[in-house]
Amino acid sequence: MSVGAEGTNTAPAGDEVLAVATGLVKRFGSFVAVNGIDFEIRRGEAFGFLGPNGAGKTSAMRMLGCTSPISDGQLRVFGLDPKRDGWKIRSRLGVVPQLDNLDIDLSVEENLYIYGRYFGLRRQELLAKVTDLLEFAQLSERRTSTVDPLSGGMKRRLTIARALINDPELILLDEPTTGLDPQARQLLWDRLWDLKSSGTSLVVTTHYMDEAEQLCDRLVIMDHGRIVDEGGPSELIARHCPREVIELRYRRPEFHERGAAAAADLGLRAESMRDRLLVYADDGDAVVPKLDVEPDSISSVLVRRSSLEDVFLTLTGRSLVEAGL
Repeated sequence: MSVGAEGTNTAPAGDEVLAVATGLVKRFGSFVAVNGIDFEIRRGEAFGFLGPNGAGKTSAMRMLGCTSPISDGQLRVFGLDPKRDGWKIRSRLGVVPQLDNLDIDLSVEENLYIYGRYFGLRRQELLAKVTDLLEFAQLSERRTSTVDPLSGGMKRRLTIARALINDPELILLDEPTTGLDPQARQLLWDRLWDLKSSGTSLVVTTHYMDEAEQLCDRLVIMDHGRIVDEGGPSELIARHCPREVIELRYRRPEFHERGAAAAADLGLRAESMRDRLLVYADDGDAVVPKLDVEPDSISSVLVRRSSLEDVFLTLTGRSLVEAGL
């Protein structure tokens, strides 16, 4: 893989299965973090685990990365059994943990170089690879800088660059943009798009619905350790939601209640949130006048397309705020 490759089209996912889980379970004492899930990850695709905190995403990722043993079920990665062949699997993976674990006493390039030596890479090959990876991560100008003063976005890009040092077949990214500002998130998405466009397989855990929509070819939505549905982002949205969502804020609580009743009378699904009413419809603009229960009863209205966040609300009955995100 050429980490500096730019592409306008995402490489299509192949039929080859890199990882497959059947009835996968992870227990911590009496607590079941992952409760009998099935999934497969194909070569060349970006696959996502989507869900709230505590859904089991990170536990599933750690089992994939052979850093946490499975409690029950079956898991194969590259056709190998993690129980017997964990080191072989890890040598073919790139891992971006949820929290950066860079060595803050070393320079940016030393973090890459020393990590590469763990994989037995020769000095000249490794030096060239470090240069390429720094360019890919847009960190060439910070090559000799220590890690500590870097911004959060720079540290995440360096952690991703480090994960590429061994030319992995599969990269595991556990909540890669958590805590980053919107500009840093967008830049990191651009780097991940470059990898995806070059045909690298990605596995991403996230609770950001827009991130999953942007990056993932396929994903599973998890809640309480189980998979509640799976598919491509547009497929999931089409399956569970009409084309548009109307977000209404009423001037008085009684108007809110009457608006929900009006939606029900129209045969439309509505979700009452603390500060707004969500109404799902194929043509939001046509429906809005029918929800204005008295002249000027609506203080604000937004008609937008349905999203994965709406799918999550439909499947779990909870908004992201209620889910603890």
